[in-house]
Amino acid sequence: MNIFLILKVIKIRRRKETIGDLDILVSSNNPDEVMDYFVKYDRVKSVLMKGSTKTSVILDDNVQVDLRVVEDKSFGSALQYFTGSKEHNVKMRSIAIKKGFKLNEYGLFDKKTEKFIIGKEEVDIYKKLGLAYIEPELRENRSEVDSASKNLLPNLITQSDIKGDLHVHSNYSDGSEKIEDMVKVAVEMGYEYIGFADHSQSLRVANGLNFNRVKKKKSEIDKIQKKYPQIKIFCSTECDILKDGSLDYDDKILDFFDYVVIGIHTKFLMDKKEITNRIIKGMENKYSSILAHPTCRIIGYREPFDLDIEKILDSAKDTGTYMEINSFPDRLDLNDLHSKMAKDRGVKIAINTDAHQLDQLSYIKYGISNARRGWLEKNDVLNTKNLKEINKIFGL
Repeated sequence: MNIFLILKVIKIRRRKETIGDLDILVSSNNPDEVMDYFVKYDRVKSVLMKGSTKTSVILDDNVQVDLRVVEDKSFGSALQYFTGSKEHNVKMRSIAIKKGFKLNEYGLFDKKTEKFIIGKEEVDIYKKLGLAYIEPELRENRSEVDSASKNLLPNLITQSDIKGDLHVHSNYSDGSEKIEDMVKVAVEMGYEYIGFADHSQSLRVANGLNFNRVKKKKSEIDKIQKKYPQIKIFCSTECDILKDGSLDYDDKILDFFDYVVIGIHTKFLMDKKEITNRIIKGMENKYSSILAHPTCRIIGYREPFDLDIEKILDSAKDTGTYMEINSFPDRLDLNDLHSKMAKDRGVKIAINTDAHQLDQLSYIKYGISNARRGWLEKNDVLNTKNLKEINKIFGL
């Protein structure tokens, strides 16, 4: 059997928060054999249509998957086309027309003669149109094509740039794991530091810590630190911003922590002005370092606050507060648009997992995806700094 096969899950390449279905792209010179194999997958519940270039199925979890087969010479062009977005593709086709070409999923063609020019490699499509390669996460027609024409695209952050996680939880509050067990995983991940930001005293539903329990936690961290000198273990808090904008600990207690993460977890029903001012007052506390999940959305469950986000970001710039991209898959907060707004204002970001279990430390990859969609580079993100730099930033 002479099959040349490359598979790509297309619609997740842009790393959007949610997707409706999946496209899989294949190049093969035996498309019928590929389709026959595909529909026999044991999770296929029903076949909607079956052809030699496209087959659509419904999986047992009711997700639709479309398999498309193209010739090898067209694979790069098809990959670019089906990755989208629609708006990005319209812009790309416009550029092609201006340069005397026609662009579609089958390749780049001479507009007058219809002669096939290129199509096998995605990067070659961009190059032939005079553009730097545009990473899939940026393909939303948010000036990325114009930037690519001027070679001004950002050098997007990668997961290898991350040096630590500054917002995780332990079983001192509502986490499931012991501090030492979380530290072990962080060491395995190659981190230079990890920060335990357990909930503050008023959040009883999350087993928030009074000061006596904070001191007990710090004592345990000190003991564990001696066993793991290769990683710095920070003692932090996720301190509630109360309804009036004050923080849940007084300044004497806040001074006890290495740094302070602040966030809202109660009293959500406030109007735009009230919630905006509440957050700004919290950021104005001299001990505030990072604003956790700034809009408090939970995808599919709770809508984000109706914030004056520009005013929040301006205040973050003035107060030196880092805005968090919370990497939890149902948060991803800040979102990509707000992350780009922060970058444009010179507001720095912290990408954290808010992990409550060991396996959730891997959620950092989702925060990275959101950061990339927001055009963030290594220098835009707090926890790409090494331990020495972090200590300096936090005044330690």
